[in-house]
Amino acid sequence: MTVTEHSPSTSGQGMEQRDRAFAWLVVVTGVVSWLASAILVLERLALYRDAGHTTSCDINPWVSCGTVMKSWQASLFGFPNPLIGIVGFGIVVTVGMALLAGARFARWYWIGFQAGITLAFAFCVWLWSQALYQIGALCIYCMVVWAMVIPLFVYTTVRNLRAGVIPAGPRVRAFAAEWAWVAAALLLVLAAGSVFLRFMNAFLG
Repeated sequence: MTVTEHSPSTSGQGMEQRDRAFAWLVVVTGVVSWLASAILVLERLALYRDAGHTTSCDINPWVSCGTVMKSWQASLFGFPNPLIGIVGFGIVVTVGMALLAGARFARWYWIGFQAGITLAFAFCVWLWSQALYQIGALCIYCMVVWAMVIPLFVYTTVRNLRAGVIPAGPRVRAFAAEWAWVAAALLLVLAAGSVFLRFMNAFLG
């Protein structure tokens, strides 16, 4: 597939290194998220077979995959949410591997990829808020997915800004590229901090 996006003027070697680093990020975050989703699917199947099943991350009343899985939020669309992850992160891994193999995608494809990653990020934010303030329990594997989706969303957005998929001026592109790691780190710290504050009593005994 040919690329119709417009990249800002950069050295070919530097652009290739950034694209390869981005491809590895997509693969690693996709694989880790897929594995976490797969474990959740297996645990959900075990709960279907035995309602008294103790999941592998049922540590205490506040860290309990079983508690989260039994909530209505865990099956928002009528089926377990991790099934979305199995499909979605499978696509993410495929895109990353294709990029490592030298594939090039048209602008419309990147727009679709950006839309999918953005929806995944928004869904994770919603699930985070529900776990903290409605369900009152945490799922370790869910948190792993949250931690992977944050940098995936940030760097996909930066990549598409830099490549012209998302229209932006040169200053915006340069700012996004320079501060991407800060944005990702801040979001991770904020997520971790909110979890700590919400369950401070559990962490501090």
